[in-house]
Amino acid sequence: MKKSNGHSTGSGEGDHPLAPHSKLSYAAATTSLTAATDDEDMIDITPRSSPGELIVGAGGYRRETATESDTERDFAPSQRTIHHHQHQHVPTHSAFGDPMDGALSFYGSSDVQDDIPGIGQYEDFHTIDWQRDIARDRMRHRYIVKKRQDSFWDLIKGAIDAGSGWLCVLLVGIAAGCVAGMVDIGASWMSDLKHGICPTAFWFNREQCCYPAKQSVFEEGNCSTWKTWPEILGLSRTGTGPYIISYIWYILWALLFASLSASLVRMFAPYACGSGIPEIKTILSGFIIRGYLGKWTLLIKSVGLMLSVSAGLTLGKEGPMVHIASCIGNIFSHLFPKYGRNEAKKREILSAASAAGVSVAFGAPIGGVLFSLEEVSYYFPLKTLWRSFFCALIAAFVLRSLTPFGNEHSVLFFVEYNKPWIFFELIPFVFLGIMGGVIGTFFIKANLWWCRYRKFSKLGQYPVSEVLFVTLVTGVICYPNPFTRMNMNELIFLLVSKCSSGDLTNPLCDYKRMNISTGTSFIEVTEPGPGVYRSIWLLVLTFILKLALTIFTFGIKVPSGLFIPSLLLGAIMGRIVGIGVEQFAYSYPNIWFFTGECADSNLITPGLYAVVGAAAVLGGVTRMTVSLVVIMFELTGGVRYIVPLMAAAMASKWVGDALGRQGIYDAHIALNGYPFLDSKEEFAHTTLAADVMQPKRNETLNVITQDSMTVDDVENLLKETEHNGYPVVVSRENQYLVGFVLRRDLNLAIGNAKRLIEGINSNSIVLFTSTTPTQNLGPSPLKLKKILDMAPITVTDQTPMETVVDMFRKLGLRQTLVTHNGRLLGVITKKDVLRHVKQMDNEDPNTVLFN
Repeated sequence: MKKSNGHSTGSGEGDHPLAPHSKLSYAAATTSLTAATDDEDMIDITPRSSPGELIVGAGGYRRETATESDTERDFAPSQRTIHHHQHQHVPTHSAFGDPMDGALSFYGSSDVQDDIPGIGQYEDFHTIDWQRDIARDRMRHRYIVKKRQDSFWDLIKGAIDAGSGWLCVLLVGIAAGCVAGMVDIGASWMSDLKHGICPTAFWFNREQCCYPAKQSVFEEGNCSTWKTWPEILGLSRTGTGPYIISYIWYILWALLFASLSASLVRMFAPYACGSGIPEIKTILSGFIIRGYLGKWTLLIKSVGLMLSVSAGLTLGKEGPMVHIASCIGNIFSHLFPKYGRNEAKKREILSAASAAGVSVAFGAPIGGVLFSLEEVSYYFPLKTLWRSFFCALIAAFVLRSLTPFGNEHSVLFFVEYNKPWIFFELIPFVFLGIMGGVIGTFFIKANLWWCRYRKFSKLGQYPVSEVLFVTLVTGVICYPNPFTRMNMNELIFLLVSKCSSGDLTNPLCDYKRMNISTGTSFIEVTEPGPGVYRSIWLLVLTFILKLALTIFTFGIKVPSGLFIPSLLLGAIMGRIVGIGVEQFAYSYPNIWFFTGECADSNLITPGLYAVVGAAAVLGGVTRMTVSLVVIMFELTGGVRYIVPLMAAAMASKWVGDALGRQGIYDAHIALNGYPFLDSKEEFAHTTLAADVMQPKRNETLNVITQDSMTVDDVENLLKETEHNGYPVVVSRENQYLVGFVLRRDLNLAIGNAKRLIEGINSNSIVLFTSTTPTQNLGPSPLKLKKILDMAPITVTDQTPMETVVDMFRKLGLRQTLVTHNGRLLGVITKKDVLRHVKQMDNEDPNTVLFN
């Protein structure tokens, strides 16, 4: 922590006006100047693109280059063009200045036709100002609407601008569907490559290779067209020697895939590791993480995801698909300046992209929209809901066209249950929900403990070695068990499937079927055979191993998701409970709650319990409710089982919230110190704004006066403090609030004015008013009213913090000014609020930093 004039600041606190600014030199961010002299000698600061100006690129952010070199710019200022009154005259009444019959004034922008690079953009690890960006877009829209009346071409441009959002999400949906299809096909092929190859067509996976003969893929011996590695080497398929060779090949392929994935992530895209959902939530809340949604991250995350899943690690590819789709959304948003140059508007596209990510991950477009609404997005107006629905629809349609799941359905685990559930089964369904909440909370606490140990120990310095070690352990202990050896998607499908009378390949379906007379009719009941009992013990062992491996796997430096491992753990638990309930009904068919329900056949379906258990554990891990239920019935096609899913999801959430307050994504946000203010949590304390504001009472408040400070005074203030913005007051004696000015705009305006405007020097008075002092015997004053925010959000010192927190959540504020009887007292920023919330919850407030 670094202190400046009594104000606590921290490294990376870009959103705090009383916090250190980014160490990027503003000398490098110089911009050209357009000086328009009006009746009051107003200096119009209009930044233009320059070699040092940060602008948005297709894959993140880059520096714009110009035709003239930096040397030519420094030594040939006379070659610059000074324009006089060449702007479009658009009368506007803005919160950022008086009504002007001249240039549109917004934080230095004087040409609304050219949304200027650098204005409206932010430094890395800064929080955006939602109100500022939304106001900028509103003013841009008003200008375009007014211009429609001028010509037919302006009318067309207005129509294109109005439809650019739909076109953008259309492109995002198409690209997300294509990328997801390639990831699914590649991961399936490489996963089967560990076991063998299809000699007739090596690009076929095992299911495609065995499909023409309609042979089972559960046991390799049942497929004659698929060759295992011992057979490729000239040995038989079974036996001790072939088993050992298969074991070794399995581990070698896994190590190769894992090492490639970890190496690509480390060398080319460090942000491509993990799930990405915690960071996406933080970004959508208004935080800037440059490069996290760039083109390199997209490429490496897609390739690395295929490799890490193929390595057999206990992770899924569904969660990272949200990150991949968000990268696609970020890249396509830069094709449309309306979104690419406005961070608040860009997040509308990112919300739609995250919905498309879930849509293509599971084949669940409606669930994707609800997931974006419930779990990911921070600002979700109705317009964004429609576009998210459209984007998810397009993505699901494209994915269905590619048919990566190898069947006629667009969902991952299609089931066809034709038996209704009975009222008695709500008891085991709720039990599964309770167990899901317990298991989810245990997993969160254990994974956080391990991630915290990794972060603060030497283990974090060897990410590739950790990945290889986890892969080796996973391969060694998972191969002997046929359930842990097989792909997790296949195992989940096996667990949720119903048993037919002729199914002899699935060991879970080793039942003896018989008819029992009830006096008036016969009931078909099933008695488990030895295969079922053996499978139960193997499933218990699989549950223990997968739970332990997931704890240590989630967080290593490869792309990894949690959806599939959580669904697998829940499906195993549910299938075992389902078999138990089925045998209970078989043993006691005449109990009163079965009377009349089992008139024709045994109604208990163990596969349904696997579906409910999967939803319960996933809900316990992520704390989703509505979106979880919709994803699950879209995932399986079991629409008639919504009530059991809802009961399990609610029980899971209640138990999980009772045992631990945060889901896995919120817990990782807190672990990494991201400045995320959760809109779902309530602030129930009785503190006031005066208790949180910076600086505290009787401490110095750094301000700028409206008409009594020189350029030298302002520059010294910028050098001595590292705040990201400064309140402007009437005078030091009368600190009545005039407005708020950003540090970035001050640097740009003063630097350009001193270099390009004659008569401006260190002794010039800096004015934030329209009038010039009557006695001005010195150099020409520098008028900066056009970069002044004259309507900053303010609260009084007696405002309850509950109200302040709601303002930050619902308005997306970056900071608010605190006043008393009109006099300025201090500033409250987003990180001040976050620290205060943690302090009230007896947590360490200093963790609210970007680490």
